[in-house]
Amino acid sequence: MERFIGQFSILVKDYDEALDFYINVLGFQLVEDTVLSPDKRWVVIKPSNTKSQGCNLLLAKASNPTQEIYIGNQTGGRVFLFLYTDDINRDYDLLINNGVKIVRNPSDERYGRVLVFSDLYGNLWDLIEPK
Repeated sequence: MERFIGQFSILVKDYDEALDFYINVLGFQLVEDTVLSPDKRWVVIKPSNTKSQGCNLLLAKASNPTQEIYIGNQTGGRVFLFLYTDDINRDYDLLINNGVKIVRNPSDERYGRVLVFSDLYGNLWDLIEPK
């Protein structure tokens, strides 16, 4: 059997707030939004124009004070997510025009061009255009 990571969860404060950011600011697309109970939904998103299977994000609303502590800091301040692009300049302009906080401007590295931005909760992302 083939194995791959199909999705992983990211803690959010509010489903709709997170959906607005990821869809309308970052340009992701909704895969699924199913109500499981009055306080819980199964909300899955992915980058738009994904050619391969890739990995989806499950937006998981924090359900207790312990989980709330980790919203925006799920990796202790390190870069958490790595988003690959075929045009970092286009996506940099999109981020700037949508008011996304750029933590580190684009730079050339051995593996390609990279910049670091933070999402609405402070999670750090690398945006990478491979060589």
